[in-house]
Amino acid sequence: MTQPFRACSLLSIIACIILCPAANAQDRRIVTEPIAPQTVCDRPVPSGKQDTVTLQDAIDQCPSGAAVYLGRGEFRSGPLEMKSGVTLWIGRGAKLIAIPQPAAYDKGRGQCGRISGKGDGCRPFISFSKARGGGIYGDGIIDGQGGATMVGSAETWWQLARRAQVEGGNQNAPRLIQIDHAQDITVTGVTLRNAPNFHIAMNRVEGATFWGLTIDAPADARNTDGIDPGASQDVTITRSFIRTGDDNVAIKAGDNGSSSHISIIDNYFGWGHGMSIGSEVNSGASDILVRNLTLDGTTSGLRIKSDVSRGGLVERVTYENVCLRGNRWPLAFDAKYDPRAQGSRIPVYRQIVLRHVRGDDGALVMRGADERHVLDVKLEDVRFASSAIWQLEHAKVTADHSDVSPPLPGQAAETLSRGSDTCSRAFRDANR
Repeated sequence: MTQPFRACSLLSIIACIILCPAANAQDRRIVTEPIAPQTVCDRPVPSGKQDTVTLQDAIDQCPSGAAVYLGRGEFRSGPLEMKSGVTLWIGRGAKLIAIPQPAAYDKGRGQCGRISGKGDGCRPFISFSKARGGGIYGDGIIDGQGGATMVGSAETWWQLARRAQVEGGNQNAPRLIQIDHAQDITVTGVTLRNAPNFHIAMNRVEGATFWGLTIDAPADARNTDGIDPGASQDVTITRSFIRTGDDNVAIKAGDNGSSSHISIIDNYFGWGHGMSIGSEVNSGASDILVRNLTLDGTTSGLRIKSDVSRGGLVERVTYENVCLRGNRWPLAFDAKYDPRAQGSRIPVYRQIVLRHVRGDDGALVMRGADERHVLDVKLEDVRFASSAIWQLEHAKVTADHSDVSPPLPGQAAETLSRGSDTCSRAFRDANR
């Protein structure tokens, strides 16, 4: 695995892919670059063994507004629970390592590290539960050790996930960071890698900022999503590098609530399954802005996915200034994600706008549920290679045909001006 570039390199990429004046962000907060905490309450040192108790005591004793600072060295720990207002500051040269011991994460049912029907048998490595304020800061590394052999087992967390896919059932593996029923959480600067399951998962969060992160896992590490905002509002993900074995980002809105007012701005996605909304959207997802995004080698590019078992209303989604390369499905807006699904929760996608989008080959899929629930999308300056193929079904596509290539079905080809080669520069700069 090659070493990803740090977030500072993104600035040159963003300068290359901006094609039009900025639009208003969907996050209703005023979001600025996070700054370091002014007070450090404790500076634990690694013991060379397990540091769970030392770290948890430091967090518990730290006053709101201060930080627990981890300096150089390797800290090995089991699950940690963050406290309101407290920041875990992981300094440059420090590494926080999740021990691969299922018993440490087990919720008391003896299921963690096993395959079961439900798949919710593990506590997360770092938990923000009912917390207000605080977060994670620094230039260090949090390593979930998804590829390490589990204690008492002959397989890794990731091998467990693959076996579950083959045999059926759900793997019980810990998420790296879980933010649940929380407010005003900030994660900035750190590298998150090799999560056993999702890297960052959110549930009922009001206000969260993810700034300058590197999230890195192998392309074949199943269910290692990058950042999943679920049932959350006012979220910004910016200036980050994300490559994973599943969705780079997935906005979800299941039975636990809707998701809205989300800004995903100035990011670079390497391998993974793309920029996704869904598949659970039955509570609704709206007011989402994706701007200045490079998707380089993701399986899908821009994706909205659901079906009649978990569908709902997805509306007011804008994709602006997007560069895609090496994607099997550069566009995949599909209301029949699982064609075998049954139910009455019909997905409806409307007021979807694509503006200044560039890509190469692949399938350009826009499939609504039926003629009563058509997919409603507007295209403005959307251009792919002539070999790309539109696949439209139950879709209302509004566009000036001189502004779209290849031409939409039923429209004649037009000679389009080439325009500036902004995406080529973006990919070139990213690979330096």
